[in-house]
Amino acid sequence: MRKRLDPIRRRQRDNSLMLATWNIRDFDSNKFGFGPRLPETFYYLAEIIACFDLVAVQEVNRDLTALDRLMRILGREWDYIVTDTTEGPSGNGERMAFLYNKEKVWFRKIAGEIVLPTGQLVVSQEKVRSRTGSSEEASAGAKGKNQFARSPFLVAFQSGWFRFSLCTVHIYYGKESGPALERRIDEIQRLVHFFAERQDEDSKQEKDKFGQVENYILLGDFNVVSPEHRTMEALKSRGFTVPAQIDGDAVRRKGDHYYDQIAVRVKDPRFRVLSGGLIDIFADVFRDNEEDCDLYMSYMPSEDPEGSSDVNGISPEKLYRKWRTWQMSDHCPLWIEIETDFADDYLRRIAAPTD
Repeated sequence: MRKRLDPIRRRQRDNSLMLATWNIRDFDSNKFGFGPRLPETFYYLAEIIACFDLVAVQEVNRDLTALDRLMRILGREWDYIVTDTTEGPSGNGERMAFLYNKEKVWFRKIAGEIVLPTGQLVVSQEKVRSRTGSSEEASAGAKGKNQFARSPFLVAFQSGWFRFSLCTVHIYYGKESGPALERRIDEIQRLVHFFAERQDEDSKQEKDKFGQVENYILLGDFNVVSPEHRTMEALKSRGFTVPAQIDGDAVRRKGDHYYDQIAVRVKDPRFRVLSGGLIDIFADVFRDNEEDCDLYMSYMPSEDPEGSSDVNGISPEKLYRKWRTWQMSDHCPLWIEIETDFADDYLRRIAAPTD
């Protein structure tokens, strides 16, 4: 793993920021019954995260024991900022977090969860609580006005000369058609509209002492279906763009999901993305082969905790492929490298003759 990650690790430099997003599946409640993460898994997770300077992590659970264990492995130069848990049937009791290397990134003392103003709420089917305590979709046509299923988390950072606000999300998933899909699309649309207004309307702009408008980067699990789908159209609306280095199939292979995305709306003309990529988390650990399947068989549940539609149950190989996603994840880290050294531009401007 270290050998494979070395080209990414070597990109860590004083004049650029390595920024990533990673949905680390159910980190780490074992509420789905696939067993807790093994001690070795935390070192694999840390090895990947250490390739970057700032990582947005989704699906952190209420109990922060696992996150604190990961941070101890990363070392004293690392810190994190995390949300409260999101309540409600769609929130799933999740937190979102930013993990960052204090030697490269500093927290600008601004953090908060995005709350939509009246008139801009997400349209969705209402949820009703059954007598058994489970959540059920309301009948067709019953519409509600809601905040996000999981509140987006905004934090202001700076790395080098580059000042920016980073917003991580875990957009509502639901189903891939009907009202649930419309809610997913509406959440994305409301989010990009929220930040576009902040940048464009004089009364809502946040500016630094030089009068420069704040730069916004959205990243996380957007549950985008495909590059051509309406979910991606929504993300790329209102002036947001996905850097060419990670857009569409630039870093994805056949069969890879498009759920995770990084989109930018940056006013600073000096902003430049240098590179980007997607990490194959199973290339070297928990591999898809008989050797690793046999190695971890004793750590796996004897049957699928979520059940199986097959009358004969799930095969050991399929159960292993499912189990390993609760060790690493069912998502791969997506990353970009951003130029952060604007010293030459500054020197040119102050050296320029004035009238």
